[in-house]
Amino acid sequence: MRNLVLSVIGDDRPGLVSALADAVAAGGGNWERSQLAQLAGKFAGIVVVAVPDERAEALIAAVTGLDGLLEVAVHSGGDGAARDGEWHSLTIGVLGNDRAGIVHELSAALSASGVTIEKMTTGTREAPMAGGMLFEAQMDVLVPPTADAATIRADLERIAEELLVDLGIEGE
Repeated sequence: MRNLVLSVIGDDRPGLVSALADAVAAGGGNWERSQLAQLAGKFAGIVVVAVPDERAEALIAAVTGLDGLLEVAVHSGGDGAARDGEWHSLTIGVLGNDRAGIVHELSAALSASGVTIEKMTTGTREAPMAGGMLFEAQMDVLVPPTADAATIRADLERIAEELLVDLGIEGE
């Protein structure tokens, strides 16, 4: 068995996920995990597919030939990064007035401590009382055993104060 990571983007339309799932099934693959979204009128996603080695090329051909997908990239999947010791997970939530640099500042602080972001969801919405836009993010992260949780928290709180955003951290 071989794991393939499909990254796809195309014009959003009804039935696109179904067509992708049909191509995976017809190619002998098993849809294992995915992150799919409609962003700015485009459909974008990442799908992990398990497929027998002898069927991989046929599955790749079926997926890359789908009507409506503008771009399909196929990568061989791996087992993920090797992690020594006991890593622990945190969920970090951010909400505040939208401005450039929020993701940059937060991700730089996490990276400096060796924290890895497993999943991040961001978005903007109208601020009903104040006008303007609110930025919100949720990150599921893994903290290495060598990292100091108090330092991570202090760094994130400092950034939240500078950026004037609310910060929530769960799982400590």
